[in-house]
Amino acid sequence: MPAKEPKWIGPATDYGPLAVFFAVYMVWGLMPATGALMAATLVALVASWFVRRSIPMMAVVTAVVVGVFGGLTLWLHDETFIKIKPTIVQALFAVILLGGLLFDKPMLKYVLGKVWPIDDTGFRKLSFRFGLFFAAMALLNEAVWRTQSTDTWVMFKVWGLMGLTFVFAMTQIKVFETHRLPDPEPEPRQAGDQ
Repeated sequence: MPAKEPKWIGPATDYGPLAVFFAVYMVWGLMPATGALMAATLVALVASWFVRRSIPMMAVVTAVVVGVFGGLTLWLHDETFIKIKPTIVQALFAVILLGGLLFDKPMLKYVLGKVWPIDDTGFRKLSFRFGLFFAAMALLNEAVWRTQSTDTWVMFKVWGLMGLTFVFAMTQIKVFETHRLPDPEPEPRQAGDQ
């Protein structure tokens, strides 16, 4: 049986790069923070591989987008690219989730099926709802970066997107409760088992 992964690895690899981005931005500004985000994202992927022996697909997609748009930001010294990165990531997730439903493939099941033990109907509902949510977040990011200062956009990126995602996920708890799969039956004990 494989060793259980440490509880810290998920939050560290999911939110570590964002925390690094925010800390560096507060001290040195957007360009150094972009480079730090790229480096921290790479470190998170490597850490995930060494601890889990796998890298979640969503983390790979995010890392590729961070690499491309962060690289363009630094190369062209144009902050527009890093500001549209959340738009691209959120829009990609929306397309994947909603597109999967067109082919009767609730994509959240393939990504989170081991973590969320719910039935296919629940995964279809969640894929649809999260798909619409990610589309709305892509549009909201566009509105914020195009109309607000860089400081406001950074606060929105770090606290707003994360906060809205958390609140939205909490509103979906009823789906989890309604569509939760029953716990597996314990295997019967054999005669002679101690």
